[in-house]
Parts: sequence; C-alpha cells; structure tokens
Amino acid sequence: MPIVWYFDFVSPFCWLQWPAIRRLAQEREVTLRPMLFGALLKQMDQRGPAEIPRKREFTYRHALWRARRRGMPLKFPPSHPFNPLPALRLCVAAGTSVETVGSLFEWLWVHGRAGDSLEALAPLATSLGIDDMQAALSSPEVKATLQANFEEAMRHGVYGVPTLAIGGELFWGDDAHDFAMDYLRDPGLFADGEMARLGELPVGLSRV
Repeated sequence: MPIVWYFDFVSPFCWLQWPAIRRLAQEREVTLRPMLFGALLKQMDQRGPAEIPRKREFTYRHALWRARRRGMPLKFPPSHPFNPLPALRLCVAAGTSVETVGSLFEWLWVHGRAGDSLEALAPLATSLGIDDMQAALSSPEVKATLQANFEEAMRHGVYGVPTLAIGGELFWGDDAHDFAMDYLRDPGLFADGEMARLGELPVGLSRV
C-alpha cells in the first residue's frame, strides 16, 4: 500500500510526528507531501486551532507538554501562526528529502527561528545548497508542485495535518501514529466487527 505523509511546517504536531515518520521512511517508502494548511482550512470553511483564542493557548501548551513527555525539544518560532509558504517552497526547491524536511523542522521547532520570509530562511537555504533563493522559491515548478500536493490532498479527503495516508485510509494527528502502524501491519483491521460497522454508521443528527 502506498504511504503518504501530508504536513505543513506551521503545525507543531507535524514536528511531534516527524521522528516517527523518519523512522518509518527507513523501513518503507514514504512519500513526503508538504502542503499549505491554511488553504485546506479555507477550502473546508474552517478556522484553525490558533484562530480560536482559548483553543490557541491550550493547543500551544498541549504541544509543548507532549514534546516534554517524549523528551523532544520544542521551541515555538517568534510568532505563531506564521506564513509557512516560504518554508514549504524551500522544502520543495531543495527536493523534499528526509534530510531537507528534518532541517526545516529543526530550524523552526528546535531552534525556534522564523520561517516566514526569504530573509529569515536564507542561512538555511544556503546550507541546503540553494544559492539564489529568490529564483528557487518563485519558480513555476516549485509553485506547481505545492499546488499539486494540495489538489492530491483534496482528492483523497485530507482534512488536517499531519495526516498519514496508507492506501485509501487517513490517519490524522501525531497521536494516531500507533493506530496507523497497526493498520499497516494488519490491513484487515477495519473489516472486522465493530470497526466495519463504524464505517457504515448512520448520521443521527446534523446541524446543517
């Protein structure tokens, strides 16, 4: 089954899942698909967690608490949410390799550096072998790749990041990683008993 990871550098939960994705990529072929989370929210007419005041505060503290529980470093960038488009484009321009993705996550979430402008990311771009950052990030190919990633996410029904897609099933959130690994080991997991019934459960009440 194909394995695809949809992510955006703006999400601390993508950083929390990243070590597990990196390990998985050492064992199986994993396609890394950076995408613009904000565009997804707009498409679905939803507000993100950071756009709801009390939820924003809780979300940030929860992410930090989870990182500390795992022994992971996590330092928020200077402001959040921030515009992740420069970081996403840099990722694509540098090849979206495991090394590139890891370098960007560490820049933003280990060192807490800004990633919302060409100027902020310039030192990292140089270390990734990109000399003309302006040309690289504004290239039609880079923009087209990000757009294609977004369209692919829409076709598969992705509704948040991080999402690990295994075959036709979607596993949303870093806390669903173990669930995803169980499904990967046993693709018949959803065909059994109550799991199967839940796939056909009728909607009892709708607010729409």
